[in-house]
Amino acid sequence: MNKNYYAILMAGGVGSRFWPVSTRDFPKQFHDMLGTGETLIQKTFYRLAKLIPKENIFILTNERYNDLVFEQLPEVTMRQVVLEPAMRNTAPCILYASLKIQKENPDAVMIVAPSDHWIEDEQAFTDNVQQAFDFCSKNDALMTLGIKPTFPNTGYGYIEYNLSFEKDIKQVIQFREKPSYETANQFLEQGNFLWNAGIFMWHVTHVVEAFKKNQQNLYRLFEKGISVYNTEGESDFINEYYEKAENISVDYAIMETSKNVYVIPATFDWNDLGTWGSLYDKLEKDPNQNAVVHARTLLEDASGNMIRTKADKVVVIDGLKDYIIVDKDEVLLIYPKSKEQDIKIVLNKVKDTYGDDLG
Repeated sequence: MNKNYYAILMAGGVGSRFWPVSTRDFPKQFHDMLGTGETLIQKTFYRLAKLIPKENIFILTNERYNDLVFEQLPEVTMRQVVLEPAMRNTAPCILYASLKIQKENPDAVMIVAPSDHWIEDEQAFTDNVQQAFDFCSKNDALMTLGIKPTFPNTGYGYIEYNLSFEKDIKQVIQFREKPSYETANQFLEQGNFLWNAGIFMWHVTHVVEAFKKNQQNLYRLFEKGISVYNTEGESDFINEYYEKAENISVDYAIMETSKNVYVIPATFDWNDLGTWGSLYDKLEKDPNQNAVVHARTLLEDASGNMIRTKADKVVVIDGLKDYIIVDKDEVLLIYPKSKEQDIKIVLNKVKDTYGDDLG
């Protein structure tokens, strides 16, 4: 394997739309959401390890998840776990990890990958990443993988690209925010739009330069720690300075403000597993379109439901259609799939009423 290949595996999110399974103390990336026998972070780590040396995969997560990372990925070392003492969105943590990697290996070519995506054709994913690495090794480029839209989804951002550029690698014209249904339809009709999957590739030198140019205050903040990165003094520096970083996404920070941005239309199936509905879409269904994880069921006049419990729990349902039914410890959620985006609101109400320990 190429010793210059690195990965930043993003594993710090809470995943509140997957409540009650995903909680602040045990978020979705550490769960086996699809009942495959591996958690989402394990699936992502081993997918990346097909191309990238395991010792070069850095896990970027919140400090409260440190023990979970080592429990689920026992082969990683302390050097590979980059802890955020505060939640500040994706730009600060990516800059921080990039500076660490640059100090260790200035020739590094990197991928930034979320830990909670579902990718079925892992060889196609590897091939796309290799193609991006080859391009980034030879060009000053910030690159992303875009997903070919299959319907006018209003829950994703979109990437508009130049049709006249290279066959497989497209120059990005602009990033577009989550659109209305009518606008999303127009994007699909136009034919040069992709879903923004939040997967990025670049040479470490080029991404650091992009931050230096486009986010000067953020860069100056983390530049102060270069002398202590990868030493015993790093932790003290980060604990003092990290919370001073602006809360900003990498998309806003550098991707939308840079001119050297390119996209590869992905050749693999992809799902961001952001909601119970997206999980339902990826699961096998019974003849009545019920998706079941772990439970044993007896269903009458029940269709289109998403059902998840602890292993082998017996669930009896009669007369429910298109509902999310999730049982976890002291919480039972029975909620319409059509209102799944409101689960965050419900979670806040539950915490206000019964305490933070339930979320």
